[in-house]
Amino acid sequence: MPNNSPWINQLKKDRGIKILGSDVKTDVAIVGGGIAGISTAFFLLKHTDKRVVLLEGNRLGHGATGHNAGQITSYFERSFSELVEKFGLKQAVEGQRSIEEMAWELLDQMYTEAGLNIPLSRFQGYSGYSTFEQIKSFLEDSVLRQKGGLPIKPLLIADNAESSDSIPEEFVGLYDLIPQEEILEKLETTNTNFIAILETQKGVMNSALFTEEIALYLLEKYKDRFEIFEGSMVPKVVLKEGHAILDVEHWSVETKRVILCTNGFDNIRIFDASGLEIDTRFHHSIHGVVGHMSGYTEDLTKSPTAISYYVGPQEGFDDMDSPYFYLTRRAYEYNENKHNLTCLGGPQLSIPDRAKYSPEFDYPEEMQKTTDKFLHKLYNIEPTKKVEYAFSWHGLMGYTTNGVRLVGVEPKNDILLYNLGCNGVGILPSIFGGDKVARQIAGEEFPPSIFDIPSRL
Repeated sequence: MPNNSPWINQLKKDRGIKILGSDVKTDVAIVGGGIAGISTAFFLLKHTDKRVVLLEGNRLGHGATGHNAGQITSYFERSFSELVEKFGLKQAVEGQRSIEEMAWELLDQMYTEAGLNIPLSRFQGYSGYSTFEQIKSFLEDSVLRQKGGLPIKPLLIADNAESSDSIPEEFVGLYDLIPQEEILEKLETTNTNFIAILETQKGVMNSALFTEEIALYLLEKYKDRFEIFEGSMVPKVVLKEGHAILDVEHWSVETKRVILCTNGFDNIRIFDASGLEIDTRFHHSIHGVVGHMSGYTEDLTKSPTAISYYVGPQEGFDDMDSPYFYLTRRAYEYNENKHNLTCLGGPQLSIPDRAKYSPEFDYPEEMQKTTDKFLHKLYNIEPTKKVEYAFSWHGLMGYTTNGVRLVGVEPKNDILLYNLGCNGVGILPSIFGGDKVARQIAGEEFPPSIFDIPSRL
């Protein structure tokens, strides 16, 4: 079946696009028209008086931003313990606080100032755990969070779980015992392998529609110093003394600063003033992962939710390496009527280079089978019930080696900045990254952080 995203389906079909048709000079050029690029433009225009040009090779929101699960989460692809080991407690705490607190505030700020009325839901979401190893790992993170002064929520563990009696005393106060029935009810499953649950702030929104609406707001509010050029691929960036030149087919963009706001897994060649190609430094630090998702509609009888299922080894999934699934549900306009759209995801494929992925690829049949298996084994869908999917889609995500977004100035040449690396949890980090690089261009200095670009790989 074709790659059919419900988020792109809601974008304006008749909006029209502006393609670069001449050479341009600007103060800042942003490469990438997803949520990272548009968030960077939002805060750059707000915090400075710079002239800004945004270049998108396809159309706004049609990359990873339009091919995700639409889930807003505040965790990283690395555990907090791993972040502490890599960066130290202080930086790990500040990095976590940036996403858990600041990024949510920035999202609200964008939404309010632009006067958006598109759906955005925020609620207590759930993460379900099925092994003692997962429980122990979470509790170890909680010890470090408590030490660093971060708020913690107790893990809720089934009182009938065999492992509940073997939890070390050092974790007392970091968990509560509750009936397993309550855990299964919150996870909307009857699968008794799940023995623990965590409640955290989550949300859902169409990040592609959000991107498009923010873009339209910025084009109106800053019409004298903001332009967007779509269908304008940037294959090469040359960093010179005091400025950069971006090649865009037959034309060029001369800019004082350039910000890469892509998923990081692209084919941009970058040269500094001496002729040294530096793109290998960051391109080789990012690997591509293709996420696969499906969605079906049902009556508007349930509230929005976002649930993560950490499966562990169990029957039916023993052929998968550390299987992880997620489910989101939100109201959705479909066929002129409002329904609930329930989206399922988790199956992923790693790819060694971008040339082996295209958004035009069909949705793989084997991924659909894996999604069906998840739906019937882990979610409250009767095994005999056939689900008719309204949408099935895939998207390319760029994963950094440390699982943390790359945000900030290129150490070898400060004309170049980054806000890149989806890492599968891109919405809040993208917004935070946009604000930070905008403030850096405005002259604000920041202490070292987990988001900094490494000087060497």
